[in-house]
Amino acid sequence: MFNHMVEESSAGLDRVFGALSDSTRRAMLRRLAGGTRTVSELAEPFAMSFAAAAKHVKVLEQAGLLSRTIEGRSHRCRIEAGPLEAADRWLATYERFWSMRLDDLERALTRDAARRSRK
Repeated sequence: MFNHMVEESSAGLDRVFGALSDSTRRAMLRRLAGGTRTVSELAEPFAMSFAAAAKHVKVLEQAGLLSRTIEGRSHRCRIEAGPLEAADRWLATYERFWSMRLDDLERALTRDAARRSRK
């Protein structure tokens, strides 16, 4: 049971980080943070076709980072925070690790500077 949950969680994080690996998709998410947008509105700042934008939207949707509703011919997208929160929790583990490492480095540099000033 636990292994299955870890695999599902890992697969979800893989999709999230895969989706976030593209600068266009990150920019689309930033725009969605300001409110819902149509696929055409998401494509607007980029020199891309509707079809290309729709492919990016599909990747974000499959990662759970956005939801899409269809109103006639208009596809409206909105950001979904849950997968970003899971990614943030995963990254927080490493933030604590690097904070401790940087604190160790600061202490070592301070000791080294104090030794040099005594000489």
